[in-house]
This record gives sequence, C-alpha cells and structure tokens, in this order.
Amino acid sequence: MRTEGQRKSSNFEDRGSGRGGGGGVPIQALAGLVRLLGVKGTLIAGFVIVVAFVLMPAGLKEEILGALTGSTGGTPSEPGAASVCEASQANGAACEFSRVVLASTEDVWMPLFADGALPTYGSSPADYRPPTLVVFANGVSTGGCGDATSAAGPFYCPADQKLYIDPSFYDVMEKRLRAPGDFAQAYVIAHEVGHHVQNLIGSTRLQPKGETSNQASVRVELQADCLAGVWGRSAQSALEITDEDLGEALTAAHAIGDDTLGQTDQTEFTHGSSEQRKRWFRRGFENGDARQCDTFAVQNYRAL
Repeated sequence: MRTEGQRKSSNFEDRGSGRGGGGGVPIQALAGLVRLLGVKGTLIAGFVIVVAFVLMPAGLKEEILGALTGSTGGTPSEPGAASVCEASQANGAACEFSRVVLASTEDVWMPLFADGALPTYGSSPADYRPPTLVVFANGVSTGGCGDATSAAGPFYCPADQKLYIDPSFYDVMEKRLRAPGDFAQAYVIAHEVGHHVQNLIGSTRLQPKGETSNQASVRVELQADCLAGVWGRSAQSALEITDEDLGEALTAAHAIGDDTLGQTDQTEFTHGSSEQRKRWFRRGFENGDARQCDTFAVQNYRAL
C-alpha cells in the first residue's frame, strides 16, 4: 500500500490530554454494558449499541448506568491541549497515515454519492458530507456521544459525525489482535467511515421485523465491512493495494469477529462471526459496488 505523496484530508482534529466538555451517553459505560451482556473483548465501539441506548427509556438508562458505576478511564482530551501527533514519532506517522486514508475515503465516496450508487432506504443524500477524524490520547469527549477512553477502540459518533481513534490502537492491532500491516489499519478507518455512510443513507435506523437488536447490529457491522471493501477496491489503483494488503485486511476482519473475541453464544453476537466479517469485506472489495452491500436485503438472518 503506497501512502507517500498522497493527499491528506483537512477534516482532522488533533486533541491532546486535558479536560474536555461534552455530555450525552458515556461510551465507556456502553463498553461496560457490552461486557455486562456477555460480549467479551469488544474493541471497536458498536454504533448500533450507542443508538439503542440513546433510545432507551430514561429509567432503564439510569438503572444500567448505575450498575456500571465505578468504571474509570483516562482524562478526556480537548482541542488546544498538547498535540497527540507530536507526542512521538510513531504517533506522527500514524496521524499522517490516517489523514491519507481519510482523504482516500473522501475521494471514493463523493462520486459514489453523486452518482447515487448506494443502497437505498427511502431517500439518499445527493452529496457526501465527509466526517472529521479526531485523534486523541487516553480519553476524549464527543459532541453528543459522551466521553470515551482509549479502551473503547476506534468508533464513530453519529451525533457529531466524527471518527475517533487513539493512535495507540494500531499497536493493539499488531500485538494483541495479531493483525499487523498498514492496510489492516486502513481497514479500521474505512470501516468507521462506513458507519458514517450508513448514517447518511439511513441504514442504521432500520430494525428488521422479528429480529433482535443484536441481529440488527450484526447487519449494520457487516454492511460497514462491505463498504470498507468497496473503498479498498475503488482506491486500489491510487494506493497500489496488493493481494498482500488484502490479506492484512482479512486478517484484521477475522481478528475482530465475535467468535474469535471469545463469544460462544451466537444470539449475543453484535458484529458478526470472523467468517462473516471476512466474507462481507471481500464482497465489497471484489465487486466495488456499494449496492451489493445491502445486508438488510438478506431476508433470512442466518444467510448473512
């Protein structure tokens, strides 16, 4: 994968350590909720879990948050604090890399939105509004999704349409998840951008009849994987993506499957099995057509 000499996105925020503002639902509490429900080892925040929690009755929210009282995390970051990107050479390289990947997603999704080459759920926006990528250290405050710690992993906040990542997660991928490589890292960003695309076209608001919220969450996550694959196929020439790079992304997709992360009860899956995640990413990568990523068109959940 070639990133040298590529355009870098200006939709980027560097936040250091400090005391942040914000509010809303604490994402670290939602991570605790996931663990409380039995989803072990979740490293990438589930967008649907955030939405589901926001829609809960106030009393139930209080009961859940009360059960989670006592969880702690790093101090939220705020704009204007010490630079995350300048904290180390590794962070600087991660920031530059992330900006290149984000720029590439912009170059891919803008024309696809303009052409209407998307799954449709009623009405789709004609223009692509790029998300902003926020890098932080230890903890961060979002504009509507509450506070999060680095332990939550990369995530997308639909309320402020921003992606959040602590650059140290790239080390987690390599050492803990055993998913090294620059394209594996790019896949993570592209997956979160996929959630942004879903937010714009409305698929995250769907709840298939007769299915649980966990099953709807799996559909959302697998679609985001497929959309990440569409990006990879569309950017293949510009970034010189090779078969070896594809293997890195598939390794990463496998590493974050619910079963690989330790969940044995399929009814508790929120992201999909390793096999499903690999298959849907490959589907997007092989055909490059976002319309083939309509996981909600698969009527039988077991056929996903």
